[in-house]
Amino acid sequence: MLFEPLSIGAAGSMVVKNRFVRSATHDFMGNVDGSLSDREFDLYRTLAVHELGLIITGHSYVLHPEGRVRPGQNAIYDDSFIEGYRKLAGIVHEYGSKLVLQINHAGRQVDILTKEDVWTPVAPSPVTNRVTGITPREMTEGEILQWIEAFVAAMARAKVAGCDGVQLHIAHGYGLSQFISPYTNRRRDRWGGSLENRTRILREIMLRGRRLIGSDFPVLVKLNTTDGFAGPEYLTLEDAVATARMLESYGVDAIEVSGGMKEAGDVMSRKDINSQEQEAYFSSAARAIKAAVSVPVILVGGLRSLSVMESLVTGGVADMVSLSRPLIQEPDLITRFRNGQAKSACKSCNVCFNAGGIQCPHR
Repeated sequence: MLFEPLSIGAAGSMVVKNRFVRSATHDFMGNVDGSLSDREFDLYRTLAVHELGLIITGHSYVLHPEGRVRPGQNAIYDDSFIEGYRKLAGIVHEYGSKLVLQINHAGRQVDILTKEDVWTPVAPSPVTNRVTGITPREMTEGEILQWIEAFVAAMARAKVAGCDGVQLHIAHGYGLSQFISPYTNRRRDRWGGSLENRTRILREIMLRGRRLIGSDFPVLVKLNTTDGFAGPEYLTLEDAVATARMLESYGVDAIEVSGGMKEAGDVMSRKDINSQEQEAYFSSAARAIKAAVSVPVILVGGLRSLSVMESLVTGGVADMVSLSRPLIQEPDLITRFRNGQAKSACKSCNVCFNAGGIQCPHR
């Protein structure tokens, strides 16, 4: 089934040629102004040449400057970035792959504040980041509405640029996932407290976004199913499943299942995966979400063996499999799979996430 096509979106608005997804990966290659670089065009061309069905871009921030995670991150906060993504879509489409633009806001999870940065990070609540030591300022009602409009505008820009869809980043401790987690959202107004309130921002983005982009432009989400910590003060799988149901009702077309935040360590990119039993570490969460929704479910996290990926799809755990680190080491991995290779050569060492540009030291 892995090499069979799959339809995503209303009336099959996006038909993906196989079940392999390049999961959104920040590549540390963007230009200083947030535009796409020649290195990035080359990177995506290589991925598309080698038969990936769906390519999801690294996260692009929707609001300047406070939406940015770090300098050099790609941006989509302004119409000036549309042309770069139009060029990227053309490159990817030339080889029969589909392109989805991931959009994001850093919130409290800002990696680098340079001496030129004179702003304070904002977030649902003023919860200190235990990695950076930065305490964000609690957002006002007006700033929440500004976020909503920024995400909606970015969705429209993705469509104008000729992308095949857009993905809301609601995972890994970034802005939108900060709203759904009770750990980072301690508000007492209509944007916090109950799960209905904590997900209100997602509802507003989707409802307003659909009015602007229509029903036939696919909207995907990357959804956290855990913060990476145990306890009722953190995001639970039960709340994640309920959130997935809500997202489907709001018009989301596919859900990529993930988890973790930077304060929890390597939860989303676990190291030293040496056996099939260590692979697919979010499969239990994917199984629970798959049972709760009817839209396609995409599983990311530690996938290395073709047989494991096949069993996940044929077994109904997920509809697609999503890869990041294996494609950094072997951008041609899908072609290799088709030609008989059984497993990725990725060592799961995480050294590939290099601030000078993602690259595998073992290639």
